Amino acid sequence: MGMQIREQIKSLLAVKNMTMKELAQLLSQRLGKEYSLPNLSGKLKRGTINYNEVLIIAEILGYKIKFIDMTDDVS
Repeated sequence: MGMQIREQIKSLLAVKNMTMKELAQLLSQRLGKEYSLPNLSGKLKRGTINYNEVLIIAEILGYKIKFIDMTDDVS
């Protein structure tokens, strides 16, 4: 999960023309907890970011997370 989530978030940041540093600052504001660039980058690299943080990141970037039933996807 680590690299996958990291690459997905980096890709979304590029689409939104936002840096990881800006994202860290917005996370700090939203959650009232200090997020530095190295801290956020490390969490993404290690795969230790929690679900709530991912939800907030999605919201900051203008996305929502949707669960899709894989049994409905018959190829």
